[in-house]
Amino acid sequence: MYIVGNLSLYLGLIITAYSLIATIIGIKKQNSKWLESAKAGILSVTFLASISAFLLLFLLGTSQFEYKYVATYTSLDLPLVYKLTAFWAGNAGSLLLWLFFLSVYTGMIVLSKKGREMHPYVSSILLLNLLFFYIVLITSVNPFAMTDTIPPDGKGLNPMLQNPGMVLHPVTLYLGYVGLAVPFAFGIAALIMKRMDAEWIKLTRRWTLTAWLFLTLGNIIGGWWAYLELGWGGYWAWDPVENASFLPWLTASAFLHSVMIQERKNMLRTWNISLIVLSYLLTLFGTFLVRSGVLTSVHAFGDTNLGTYFIIFLSFMTLFAIYIVMSRYQLIKKETSPIEAYFSKESSFLLNNLILIAAAFAVLWGTMYPLISEALTGTKVNVGAPYFNKVMAPIMLGLIVLMAICPLIAWQKAAFNRFLRNMLVPIVLALVFAFGLVALGVRGAFAIIGLSATVFMMATHIQEFITGIKARKKATNEGLLTAMLRLTVKNQRRYGGYLVHIGIAILAVGVISSHAYSEEVLQTVNKGESLSIGEYRLTFNSLSERSDGGNDIVHADVSVTYQGKKIGKIYPEKIFYANWPEPSTEVEIKTNLKEDLYLVLSSWEDRNKVTFLVKVNPFVSWIWAGGFIMVIGIAIALIGGKTTLHRIKNRSSIHTEGVKVNG
Repeated sequence: MYIVGNLSLYLGLIITAYSLIATIIGIKKQNSKWLESAKAGILSVTFLASISAFLLLFLLGTSQFEYKYVATYTSLDLPLVYKLTAFWAGNAGSLLLWLFFLSVYTGMIVLSKKGREMHPYVSSILLLNLLFFYIVLITSVNPFAMTDTIPPDGKGLNPMLQNPGMVLHPVTLYLGYVGLAVPFAFGIAALIMKRMDAEWIKLTRRWTLTAWLFLTLGNIIGGWWAYLELGWGGYWAWDPVENASFLPWLTASAFLHSVMIQERKNMLRTWNISLIVLSYLLTLFGTFLVRSGVLTSVHAFGDTNLGTYFIIFLSFMTLFAIYIVMSRYQLIKKETSPIEAYFSKESSFLLNNLILIAAAFAVLWGTMYPLISEALTGTKVNVGAPYFNKVMAPIMLGLIVLMAICPLIAWQKAAFNRFLRNMLVPIVLALVFAFGLVALGVRGAFAIIGLSATVFMMATHIQEFITGIKARKKATNEGLLTAMLRLTVKNQRRYGGYLVHIGIAILAVGVISSHAYSEEVLQTVNKGESLSIGEYRLTFNSLSERSDGGNDIVHADVSVTYQGKKIGKIYPEKIFYANWPEPSTEVEIKTNLKEDLYLVLSSWEDRNKVTFLVKVNPFVSWIWAGGFIMVIGIAIALIGGKTTLHRIKNRSSIHTEGVKVNG
């Protein structure tokens, strides 16, 4: 196994280097034989990377402790699912996973029939990335390195990683990170080939959407995992590594909106190439943060020499991208169409870009300021959640308002009177909602403004759905559900995007409410005593201990009443692992659409006296629901195409004011 594993890495490195050289020679000499040889090499690399990945999975699953990686991250009593997910628990495995995904993506590109003339340029850029990861794996963090002596058991997996989130969160983020390399490669290839049209954008639309889908999933699942596992009662702490995954999501979001303008109006070319370059570079930057050890984070992999590798590669790719963009800048600017009016959909999309970039800069600055401060003054200043909340809240509020009004603005030059008519119902609903909150005694002016803005945003998008459905029903006499389905299927990008925006609005309700109106109690109680929070009353009945799979579990028995009515018992736990020095907190959560009751067994003096952390978090379930709706919307936008369209028998076309429905 040792020989097979290392041979797959070394052969992968050699063939990757050969394929890169063969591609460059083929491009320069316009020689198809060299290019075909390079293509065969790329497919061989995909095969070899697959061998490496599946071999590591086998070693982890069968507890081959003679391998350092297996001994470090697994143990005999670890459930099989977590033995396998230990694949991405450390540097060596996670970088091999990255390489595997990248090799598969590169293989898919060269096998694709679309944009074949661009494939050599695209594959050369992706091969350069593959070469870097092979070098790092072989020289620094070889996953097939052996131990000096074979231990009887491994160290085991960090208890915080023994959670279903571990199965999904890292994988979805890596798929998003690696996925952004593809549109980056196409964008740079288009510049090298001096092709300034929107062809590269059309070729990569699904790649970009897929990457953005996985980044969205990764961030949502990460928040859900933190909420369940870490025991502090929150889902997003503006941790440096959380920020590292959020940054490319922001810039990729801007890119997805911006490319629509280039496709339709031949505008914002500079924006588009700059945004995809920035998104790609931020994925490398995020990986650097996780693996360099320069920032303290619960997610970081610790202090290693990988930071040096990544900063060198990041610097090289940054200079390479800047050189290509600057050398083609005059071509990028040539024959672009200007924005005809300030009050138009084009202008709103440009403003959207500016807001998202401002958000990305604010997050980046807050993340890096401790390092900058330490480098300049010798003092490391901590930048915590208060900074991010204070800076990001108005930026996100502006973005929500913009998302609310953008669907109501026409292309080229919007008529202000028509815009006001379309906005009337949503703005009235938002104002009624705001006054209703005030009348009910809800506090917090900024929270009320934010919640009202989300109502405004949801109302405008629901209104757009209703307008389209009515127009289709009138023209085709279809039923409500049929009209809604066919309207969405025939306009996937538009209505899928609207659904994403509705999901963001629902998610925003959860974020704003849980930040502004959460309640918290940290209290020590004796056996039989109760504590109150909000309309809940919790009674401590007993503290017990049991064993499970070699682990000792201490758990409390707590009765809960809501508005005086019994709603059952909950059992918060502390788990003491045999091969891990610190216990793991198992939170108990009672959830509904309105709020979560969040209970943590914090500490105890003896069986009769314990300390609980109790929180009531309003509308947290809306965050997960909003994320789910976002994913559905992205999927609708992603799966659209001619194949789906041909399934629809109705071929009528309906044109209504501000709405076009092809049926």
